[in-house]
Amino acid sequence: MKKKIILMVFALLLAGAGFLAWKKNRTVPLDRQYRTVQAVRGDVVQTVSANGTLNPVILVNVGTQVSGTVKYLYVNFNDRVKAGQILARLDPALFLAQVGQSEANLANAQASLDLDRANEGRSKELYAAQYIARQDYDTAIQARRSAEAQVALARAQLARDRTNLQYSVIRSPVSGVIIDRQIDVGQTVAASFQTPTLFRIAQDLRNMQIDSSFAEADIGQLRVGQQVHFSVDAFPGRVFEGKVAQIRLNATIQQNVVTYDVVVSVDNPEQILKPGMTAYVNIVIAQKQHVLLVPNAAFRFSPEKGASPRKGGKGMRTLYVIRGENLVQVAVKAGITDNRMTEISGGELGPEDRIVTGEAKSSDEGSQSSFRMRML
Repeated sequence: MKKKIILMVFALLLAGAGFLAWKKNRTVPLDRQYRTVQAVRGDVVQTVSANGTLNPVILVNVGTQVSGTVKYLYVNFNDRVKAGQILARLDPALFLAQVGQSEANLANAQASLDLDRANEGRSKELYAAQYIARQDYDTAIQARRSAEAQVALARAQLARDRTNLQYSVIRSPVSGVIIDRQIDVGQTVAASFQTPTLFRIAQDLRNMQIDSSFAEADIGQLRVGQQVHFSVDAFPGRVFEGKVAQIRLNATIQQNVVTYDVVVSVDNPEQILKPGMTAYVNIVIAQKQHVLLVPNAAFRFSPEKGASPRKGGKGMRTLYVIRGENLVQVAVKAGITDNRMTEISGGELGPEDRIVTGEAKSSDEGSQSSFRMRML
């Protein structure tokens, strides 16, 4: 019985030793459990992004102050025009008739004035000779003054009608390019309540601007004069440049989201950028050269089992590194980022530390079989 007990104890010890050896052989090294990288030195550029629309710097809406029917049309889309050039004419028949009526009214008022002046002169002589009363003389003076007022009124009416006749000729206020035409021959335009837009003229397409909207979280980092890179769908392989020209103070609020308009000045010497194109804008807010960089994925990694969390100081962030056979949590000071790599400007990161970016995908994962021991 004593021998059996000794054999059983020996068997248990042997089994335990075998289990420990098996477990040690089945333990996967840390560098095989995790994906790791080492910090590298390089350049990093931090930007903020938004979408915008390309527009001419000066865009003039040409309208009409009078109503009428378009009789002649002299320009079309993309035509270059000069200041003062005739763009279109409205039917002048009604305006000419009104001018003729006003000229007749002026002539009638002038004839009445001539008669009242003559009556005033005779009344003055008769009053001096005491043939009429003072009241009759004052009546003659009043009639002459009233006739003068009627002449002034008729002249003003004539001037207004002649001006309306001139307004029936639509002229370009600036030199530029017709980018929009909203009328055709025979179309009636009405200027009763507001001035209708007939043409839109871009003064100079060699200088354009991007009107973009940036979130309030980014607006504090923007400054006038900052460098801008942007692309458009029409030229997917090309990057264009510009500068921040204006940060407008008027905020736009949509669904509780606050944005601000940022105007970017753009040179367009080839005139390949067209009004209305969508621009994908990136504004450079910071850039550094030859600094220590780590992938952003390293800051997102959090192991299921590892070092106990430890809070860093102000502005500090956490990384997990492999030192020897241990997974260690270190605090680092993060600088600027380009959304792919982040600058490390200080902290506990060593030159030989292997930074963990994620868990490795192993085919052996979960393949461990349970250990069974049978005693006979």
